[in-house]
Amino acid sequence: MKRIYGIVMRGGTSKGVYFHKNDLPSDPALRDKVILDIYGSPDVTEIDGLGGANVLTSKTAIISRSQVPGADIDYTFGQVMFNEALVDYRINCGNISAGVGPFAIDEGLVPAVEPMTRVSIYNTNTNKMLFAEVPVKNGKAVVEGDYHIAGVPGTGAKISLDFAETGGTLGHGLLPTGKIKEQLRVPGVGEFSVSVVDAANVAVFIKASDFDLTGAEAFIDVVNNQVLWDKADKIRGTIGVQLGMYKDLDSFLKINPTMPFCILVYPPVDYLDFTTGRVVAKDSYDIKGIIRFAGAVHRAYSGTGSVCTAVAAMIPGTIANDVLRESAKQSDRIRIGHPSGIIEDEVRVEKDGEGFKILRAAYGRTARRISEGYIYLKPWADSEPSLL
Repeated sequence: MKRIYGIVMRGGTSKGVYFHKNDLPSDPALRDKVILDIYGSPDVTEIDGLGGANVLTSKTAIISRSQVPGADIDYTFGQVMFNEALVDYRINCGNISAGVGPFAIDEGLVPAVEPMTRVSIYNTNTNKMLFAEVPVKNGKAVVEGDYHIAGVPGTGAKISLDFAETGGTLGHGLLPTGKIKEQLRVPGVGEFSVSVVDAANVAVFIKASDFDLTGAEAFIDVVNNQVLWDKADKIRGTIGVQLGMYKDLDSFLKINPTMPFCILVYPPVDYLDFTTGRVVAKDSYDIKGIIRFAGAVHRAYSGTGSVCTAVAAMIPGTIANDVLRESAKQSDRIRIGHPSGIIEDEVRVEKDGEGFKILRAAYGRTARRISEGYIYLKPWADSEPSLL
């Protein structure tokens, strides 16, 4: 059987196979066919591949040295869908991004500098730069540490990711519709007050109270509320069409892609951590959020979602700013409560003419190499001459 070299890594609260670009076919269609084969997709169990049958564990990263001025490496993120034969490259993933710096260091793509190596990463999905600060010892990325992130057992070495230069991924600024807040009419659903913000990835923010949610509900009950998520998908699909990302709502709903996120936001309230059952006290965080994307609900919080939420919360008048703890509006740190705990972002946003500019949008993650080696392809690949 023919085979492809890959490295399985956990990045933040996500996991996937990280590839050297040169180890994959150069033809995009064949490359995606190989990736789908490796993950066992399309199949909702992904039983015949490395996919985990979950949006958090069906992701991939393609990495190479960069020719972009100021960048060390190029990085392409792919969301491997398991309900259809599609690798979605429309967005970046802030959790998978956490593994990119360690991968680049350990694979010799950038020089290892102790005690901290700064890796400049050009994300090809958004055509934006992000920066990783990775602790290094003996020429390799450090794994062991005392930094804990909600949604991952244990602790690890802290990797700082700064997304300050990722505002306006669609080319229309931080507020791609030109409005801080607007009334959105969704066919067959109703009218909602929303804010659309494009930082790291584009997201539409809605008050959870508009769906009669308080934030204290058991997460599993919220996840199983299909009526709610059908509405949320139509809302984010309507925004996607409005931004020119999709032809119409029907075509969006048919594939239910990753972008834009739909983020329900709440003011602080006591609730139970989904993973531990412990109480997350309302005074321990500043805003609560739940993310809907790709036909699923995030069981923790995406890194790019945290960036977008923190930036949105610091823009006066947005939906996120409306529910943000008042004292946090004068801070440069936003603590976001989510189903599995809390993620904290450093964020500074300033007025820039008619719009806004991100000065800093950083958060901490951990990452770990789990395995490396060859992944065998199914028999179809044996007759493909372009595969070694």
